[in-house]
Amino acid sequence: MSSPNVDGIAAWAINLMETLGAPGAGLAIALENLFPPLPSEVILPLAGFTASKGNMGLFDAVLWTTLGSVVGALALYGVGALLGRERVVAIASKLPLVSVADIERTEAWFARHGRKTVFFGRMIPIFRSLISIPAGVERMPIMIFTLLTTLGSLIWNTAFVMAGYLLGEQWELVERYMGVVSKAVLGIVILAVVVFIVVRLSDKRKGRHHA
Repeated sequence: MSSPNVDGIAAWAINLMETLGAPGAGLAIALENLFPPLPSEVILPLAGFTASKGNMGLFDAVLWTTLGSVVGALALYGVGALLGRERVVAIASKLPLVSVADIERTEAWFARHGRKTVFFGRMIPIFRSLISIPAGVERMPIMIFTLLTTLGSLIWNTAFVMAGYLLGEQWELVERYMGVVSKAVLGIVILAVVVFIVVRLSDKRKGRHHA
């Protein structure tokens, strides 16, 4: 396969796939789950592009990237399970502007919506990795977590691998448009954090005033 003129993460992913084939794509996605700065929006279309050149099968690309997603998610689930509720509460109690009540509300929310969050979270940039940790903390049944993660990852990975396969040399179009979506999600997260801090500081000032 003649590698496209790329550098950085894309070049690293291509080298991995050229060396290991479809398992290389799976390894890249597993690492993407553990280190979110590695964007699946780059790796998955590249896997499809590689498949379009005949260096690996399309089915193999989807299979191995989905397997990599599940392995990475299970690793983060394990981190959450090792931390456990008591450690999370202990850490939260030492953080400024965070209270144990915040943790309890999060637990209640996850108890009601955890399964939908794990499934749909696999298709949202940034949250794809992070959602596995609270699932581990809350000890969601691991078989259910694995099933939901597999299904959500399969949908996401298939869409992006197929896009790269069909676009061929123009696979970068996927990255370009999804980059806008990722930035929008990041902007919403930052805005939510800012609102949370402002509200919490306001509540503290009101508390001191009433006291």
